[in-house]
Amino acid sequence: MSDPLTDPAATPDELAFEGALRPTSLAEFVGQPKVRGQLEVLLQAARLQERAPDHILLAGPPGLGKTTLATIIGAETGRPIRFSSGPAIQHAGDLAAVLSALVPGEVLFIDEIHRMARSAEEMLYLAMEDFRIDIMVGKGAGAASIPLELAPFTLVGATTRSGMLPAPLRDRFGFTAHLEFYEPADLERVLTRSARLMDLDIDPLALAELSGRARGTPRIANRLLRRVRDWLLVHEGSSDIDGVRAALELYDVDEAGLDRIDRAVLHAIAHRFGGGPVGLSTLAAAVGEEADTIESVVEPFLVREGLIGRTPRGRIATPAGMRHAGAWHQDATLDGV
Repeated sequence: MSDPLTDPAATPDELAFEGALRPTSLAEFVGQPKVRGQLEVLLQAARLQERAPDHILLAGPPGLGKTTLATIIGAETGRPIRFSSGPAIQHAGDLAAVLSALVPGEVLFIDEIHRMARSAEEMLYLAMEDFRIDIMVGKGAGAASIPLELAPFTLVGATTRSGMLPAPLRDRFGFTAHLEFYEPADLERVLTRSARLMDLDIDPLALAELSGRARGTPRIANRLLRRVRDWLLVHEGSSDIDGVRAALELYDVDEAGLDRIDRAVLHAIAHRFGGGPVGLSTLAAAVGEEADTIESVVEPFLVREGLIGRTPRGRIATPAGMRHAGAWHQDATLDGV
């Protein structure tokens, strides 16, 4: 099983907690300065022209604020927002039911839009361009296409894998925002705001320690803060840097932000396979995890931190990874490093 602190799939309790901490305006939103500035211009121009904003695609890894930005777009435009998700739209009829219920100017947010059924994607092309869909009635030779006019709306799509979106769909978005991982200074601002909302008095040095272990992701930073709050409550400890370190040690989050599964993967490559290369399926069997979990949850962070590398022959541990795993020696030589 993957670690609850870093798993992108959140539980209902976690989602409620994150929702309470979400900013409600672009002015409150921390980080992503380029995207924030671009959205301010786009939304203000739409208000001045008294029209619905262009369709917006939010692309980036999990936990960087795509859902938060979609909610803010609805609030900034003063329009209602309707939430859906790609996995929930598996037939063209599912999408037709959602689109036909929209009111003029409404914002439709589709999370993980790349996971929609292909038939629904093709229906969306016409809806985005002409605010119209064609409904097929009947079967065989007696089938007929009935056009259905839609109220003007703004589609906000979110995706963690923009490369999986068909080019015709991707091109129909008027603006694409690419969200990037946060710098520690921005995460400190996120944590400072969250601590204030949680009525948690915590030392600034402790917040800096948390931000350095949050993997550049606000969602993880807020979850770590919640775990620290729980530890402080139970142990009646001090909310200084020592208390934070003790809490994070309990939850297996090390100085670099690696959790138990991250370290297990890195340790397996460095120790059991001599630094690699090792295939994904072999690595998954060695650590007792699904290959998909390693590839989509664990590996991106380890690669981004320069701890492992991907080669045609498999995964390898870099010199930095070998040092982190405690397997580095001065004359180590690794294929592909």
